[in-house]
Amino acid sequence: MGDAPGMLAGHPDRERWNARYEGRDAVSFEPHPLAVRALSLRPPDGPVADLACGPSGSALLAASAGRRVTAVDISDVALGLLAREASRRGLAGLITVVQADLRAWRPDAGGYAIVLCTGYWDRAVFAAAAGAVTAGGLLGWESLTDAARRRRPSLCAGWCVGPGEPAALLPPGFAVLDLRDVPSAPHGAKRLMLARREA
Repeated sequence: MGDAPGMLAGHPDRERWNARYEGRDAVSFEPHPLAVRALSLRPPDGPVADLACGPSGSALLAASAGRRVTAVDISDVALGLLAREASRRGLAGLITVVQADLRAWRPDAGGYAIVLCTGYWDRAVFAAAAGAVTAGGLLGWESLTDAARRRRPSLCAGWCVGPGEPAALLPPGFAVLDLRDVPSAPHGAKRLMLARREA
């Protein structure tokens, strides 16, 4: 499952997310609204990268549309759930699961028609993700905001976008299509962004 399992043994993020997914009776494979919207906007031909994907319904949706998907997560348990569901739906040949720490893994520059990341924030990862979007392609992102820390004071500040982020960090050549805060998100306030790279 990717190139990382040995190197990630004992990684605290892997252990935390594996514990969250282990023993779940039911897993939702509902695609994220950003994925639904991005696929509806007729992006150019090409693969999709789903970063910090978990047991991703978004990856399954993109594969069901005939796109090749690279699904990256630190949790081998989440990736196993995704791989089994992809196999059950006859989509295993279109989804490549990669177990990796996103702070160390890098996508191919300009290699993806859509890059999605929902539920994770790191400025360096965001920069690499933006660089991975091909001309005319889409970047969809959702992450916690500073406002979420008021509801959950123990939340790490580095996991939350600051004022103006992530849109303010987009490189030249991107146009923001949607940018909004979701104050009533279940785990705290989140910010959603969808942007297109100029063709």
